[in-house]
Amino acid sequence: TAFEMRAGRTLLVTAIVLALGAAVRAQDLPAALQGPFEEGVRALKAGKLDEAEKAFRAVLAKGGATAYVHNNLGIVLQERGQHEKAVAEFREAIRLDPRYPAPRILLGASLLALGRVSEARAQLERAVKLAPREPLARLQLAKACERAGDWAGAVEQYRALREMKPEEPEYAYQLGNAYLRLSEWCLKELQTLDAGSARLQQALGHNYRVQGRPDLALQAFERAAQADPTLPEVHLAMAQVHMDDKRWAEARREIERELTIVPESAGARALLARLSALEAGAP
Repeated sequence: TAFEMRAGRTLLVTAIVLALGAAVRAQDLPAALQGPFEEGVRALKAGKLDEAEKAFRAVLAKGGATAYVHNNLGIVLQERGQHEKAVAEFREAIRLDPRYPAPRILLGASLLALGRVSEARAQLERAVKLAPREPLARLQLAKACERAGDWAGAVEQYRALREMKPEEPEYAYQLGNAYLRLSEWCLKELQTLDAGSARLQQALGHNYRVQGRPDLALQAFERAAQADPTLPEVHLAMAQVHMDDKRWAEARREIERELTIVPESAGARALLARLSALEAGAP
């Protein structure tokens, strides 16, 4: 998708930014290695992967084995799709500096590309702990949760992203999608536990309403009411379906049934007032 393509590009750009943040420590390299390292960074930013790899390997060969050099070399390999080799570089970067978040984020991305979801998730969870305000860490963790079928975990990460960047429409979309998938998962679990449960039928009824299938919605709500005659909000939902189709008498009957179950229901009383107004204005 366009979002995934953009996310892939964001992964590279953010990785370079994170790498450059660590590269401030390039001054810790011997003076003779600072120039080659900076050349490698410039080549990486320009997308000249062969030049970047040559520069970073030269730095490593001459005694510049630091976390950020291994991390940058890993970025080069990751961009080529050489994920196994990239994993080795990111792991070495983590070994040299366990609190450096960039290689953990990138390691997670490569492990996901290799289908090693549980390993990826462990690294990304650690990255989020190290850098809780870094969107890329949470985005990659959300993807790992999705791949693991943990929609509650994905919701948690997209909610955090929405709070950090409320102006980003893609995060809103992904959060909504995660909620939808979580709802679908819950319905499957309910069906496995008790296919005839009132709550399952109630949830199915609401889903059918959202899909614009009122007949199926009414059938599901009726099954819910039969399974548990004391369950609140079921008759209220049925009344709303009837009102949508201007079946005033049926709607009033269901509202009265709801008020029998929950006499203090403000929603039922508001719907009754609305129904009375509609009936008064009906031709």
